[in-house]
Amino acid sequence: MNRKTLVIVLILLAIAVTVIPLILIKDSEFEGADGEAEERVSAINPDYEPWAENIMEPPGGETESLLFALQAALGAIVIGFGFGYLVARKKNVTQTDADRA
Repeated sequence: MNRKTLVIVLILLAIAVTVIPLILIKDSEFEGADGEAEERVSAINPDYEPWAENIMEPPGGETESLLFALQAALGAIVIGFGFGYLVARKKNVTQTDADRA
């Protein structure tokens, strides 16, 4: 399998992984895990009081979404830089070997 075919297959796989759950799951609410965990802890021990508090409480849902998006973007940048570094290093090693011959 050549590189172009592999890229196309991976793009189609990423699209399928994204779209298929949205089609199959009709009546679902996309809530965070924090709310579900809080409900379960309250069901197990109604007198439970958290022993830690948030350092900063975002002023609204929009701010929380913005911080989440920034975190995802930063992670994508780090991963992209890492892959770019590895590809450039591989090209540099290949060129250096060719120069020596």
